[in-house]
Amino acid sequence: MLTFLHAADIHLDSPLRGLQRYEGAPADEIRQATRRALENLVQLAIDQSVAFVLIAGDLYDGDWKDHCTGLFFVSQMVRLREANIPVIVIAGNHDAMNKMTRTLPLPENVHMLDHKRPETIHLEALGVAIHGQSFATQAVLEDLSATYPSAVGGQLNIGLLHTCATGREGHAAYAPCTIPGLVAKQYDYWALGHVHGFEVLHRIVISGNHDNWDIGLAEPDHLRDEK
Repeated sequence: MLTFLHAADIHLDSPLRGLQRYEGAPADEIRQATRRALENLVQLAIDQSVAFVLIAGDLYDGDWKDHCTGLFFVSQMVRLREANIPVIVIAGNHDAMNKMTRTLPLPENVHMLDHKRPETIHLEALGVAIHGQSFATQAVLEDLSATYPSAVGGQLNIGLLHTCATGREGHAAYAPCTIPGLVAKQYDYWALGHVHGFEVLHRIVISGNHDNWDIGLAEPDHLRDEK
């Protein structure tokens, strides 16, 4: 049985400036929530022995205040490397490539997908092809999915996309796309980010980040053991 973890919109180390309006709020504790969420994500991946982890954009809330944010992320990815778990990430509107001025080398198990064109990561031992593209700038207004490649025959195909999909109230209309357009790629699963609420549309899943950053564990139906 192949199981993978799909998450998005972690907004690591978000300053949560709105907390200043609430007198007596445990601001420091709340601001640590994104770190705790990432730690929980990593622990869940290890506990469930997932095959790989997908992060569908907005891992970061914007440019780092300092390198501590990046160092924390790297430390968590090292835990996954030690468990032999690959991680595939795309940048979204908050952490678009032109917004991030600081970088750190990533562990070899982490793959940040290209922002210039769609890229495919092949996990050969698993028979999985993961297709995706990072945001080059914050305001991506074209349908990035339109140029994603067709499904690779004989493999489990997953599309990784940061998008408003057909539009969602309260979310900017970035990388808009249509359900028929996504279905036409004939991927087995679409892992979406950007919309902060869990939804399932056909085999298209918006992971959401409500309820303390919910995390989706996926088991494609046709890959489950027949026992």
